[in-house]
Amino acid sequence: MSLPALIILVGLAYIVLFGGLSLLRREGLSSRFAIEALVITFMVGGLTALTGIQIHPIMFLIVLYLITMRVRLLVDIANFFAQRSQFERANLFYNLAQRLWPDQTGHLVIQVNQGTALLQNDALDEAIAVFTDVLKNANQGYLGVKYEAATHYNLGIAYRRKDMEPQARLEFTAVLDTWPASQYAQRAEIALSKDRKKSN
Repeated sequence: MSLPALIILVGLAYIVLFGGLSLLRREGLSSRFAIEALVITFMVGGLTALTGIQIHPIMFLIVLYLITMRVRLLVDIANFFAQRSQFERANLFYNLAQRLWPDQTGHLVIQVNQGTALLQNDALDEAIAVFTDVLKNANQGYLGVKYEAATHYNLGIAYRRKDMEPQARLEFTAVLDTWPASQYAQRAEIALSKDRKKSN
């Protein structure tokens, strides 16, 4: 098989694989992801065919991944700093991710993680506003079940810290309804059981 054909085959396989994973995560198919990956694949395939430049398929795959997953990678870096209470530095990476043309799923992922960082920084009102906005858009099919469960759980924590117990209980219950087998559901169950013990 020629190198240009191999490059195109690798690119198409990458699109199918990551598109399938998005469906499994209940995030919906991202047309932007597919278009970006197709354009890059055919550009590189055409470049190798016309110029004879030798690009190793693995190197091509790495570059394709870095470009199409740029938003998720930047969010991971931002989370690294947020977990170490370096919130200003984390915000730089969240804001950079927002400027790099995220698709609808990527935009919501950034918001969920920004809200979590605000919660860690005890900016409760801001965190509640972000989480509430995310959940308003969750029913459009772009927020994966993992992030939806995390949003409900973190919103419940924010409400509890503000002594808004009825709202907190609603969010913890929503976690159990969204993804009962998740770690967030286990934490929500613990939070609800503590609440029941207080009532008794």
